[in-house]
Amino acid sequence: MSEHKGVEHHTKAAEHHEQAAKHHREAAKHHEAGDHEKAAHHAHTAHGHASHAEEHHAEASRHHAETHGQHA
Repeated sequence: MSEHKGVEHHTKAAEHHEQAAKHHREAAKHHEAGDHEKAAHHAHTAHGHASHAEEHHAEASRHHAETHGQHA
């Protein structure tokens, strides 16, 4: 397994967190304007990005354990 797998997963996790933050900000704007349908859409999309970010975080952690876990 490539040593870069961990880097790839951390990078993807960060990208998804950034997208989630953008959608949360949009959800807040729409909520404040009273457009709850659009707010819900952006909140749901943010949750999806957060879920993807968590998956990449978990993969990075598994990769670390597989490649560096014998140091304990």
